[in-house]
Amino acid sequence: MFAFKVAQRYLTSNPAQTALLVIGVALGVTVFIFITALIEGLAIRLTDEVTANSAHVTLEPPTRLAEILPGDEAVRTEGVALVSTFQRRQIRAWRSTAELITRQPGVSALSPQISGNAFLVKGEAVQPVSVTGLEPEGLDAITPITPNLVAGQGALGADGLLIGTQLAEDLGLSAGQPVLLRTDRGGERLLTVRGVFKTGLQSLDSRVAFLSLQTARPLFDLPEGVTNIEIKLDDPGRAREVADFLAGATGLRATPWQEKNLNLEDALEAQGRTGTLIQIFSLISIIIGVASALVLSAYRRRSEVGIMRAFGISGGFIVAVFMLQGLLIGLVGGLLGCVSGYGLCTFLASLSDADGNPPLPIAPEQGGYVAVLILTTLGAVLASAFPARSASQIDPLEAIQQ
Repeated sequence: MFAFKVAQRYLTSNPAQTALLVIGVALGVTVFIFITALIEGLAIRLTDEVTANSAHVTLEPPTRLAEILPGDEAVRTEGVALVSTFQRRQIRAWRSTAELITRQPGVSALSPQISGNAFLVKGEAVQPVSVTGLEPEGLDAITPITPNLVAGQGALGADGLLIGTQLAEDLGLSAGQPVLLRTDRGGERLLTVRGVFKTGLQSLDSRVAFLSLQTARPLFDLPEGVTNIEIKLDDPGRAREVADFLAGATGLRATPWQEKNLNLEDALEAQGRTGTLIQIFSLISIIIGVASALVLSAYRRRSEVGIMRAFGISGGFIVAVFMLQGLLIGLVGGLLGCVSGYGLCTFLASLSDADGNPPLPIAPEQGGYVAVLILTTLGAVLASAFPARSASQIDPLEAIQQ
């Protein structure tokens, strides 16, 4: 294609200027990739930190409203829904529900649980706790307890109890010691502290105690059902989608982790908008740089363009020449920027601090390479539209006379 050869000759005739222009485009692409990988990496890290010790989706019984008998004016309250609290809300058909959940793609783990409030009593010391009864083989399904044990072991058994370090310190307990558990349903039992864990989350280490599901049943007066089912997903970002599906399929109340962390979700959205603005400014700088260079090129080559026009070369051919220059600059600069951006992100991700963590939460695989390459190439082509149009409208006589 003759237009391509002319565009290539124009670019190679001044290699220093062309190299600076390509480098400028590559730097803009590198910034775009770095910001994208940093924003996405930070979102991934924050999501992992928030959901590492909690469920991505929680299934609970639907809220049950107490019915008011007709004519019972003593208890009739217009516009107010009375919630029945006489019976403990539970999921009775939890086994079939668990089977349905395990068949869903993307579900990595689930844990049927009995959750309730209780007191731990050791001599005169009394501490309120949130008790979680679960199947012993699924102890680490939602919260990694066993890897965080600092004393004892994770075998719950029939009378075992696992507590956090802060709770153990408050009660003066250690692994192997007995403690009385008294629930809000009036049940009580002498249990043995099998292990002490430290997750680093104060809400867990000072407030939560784990025991087996069968041990929790008589203590909370739930011989068959469970109070909640917690679910882990391969992709936490699908939590809302999975929650909506399970709510419709089971009739249970399904809560994704985002609804329990609305502040974090708002922060991530604000962070994403900030990153988008930086990306837009990077693309604008690329477009301005390419347009400026081609405008100067068109001005310097007015006489050449005028001669071509005098020989009958069409304005469309001139437009094609300058737009091809923009295409080549954008494509080559974009490719170089993708390579340098990936290399920079990979290098930063390989660094580690004293604790073995990367100094920046950067995700090289999330750099948006295809998107930035396409946007940069299109932007460079669009940037060449104005100088191309100006060059195509040069009067041959005026250009030759200059």
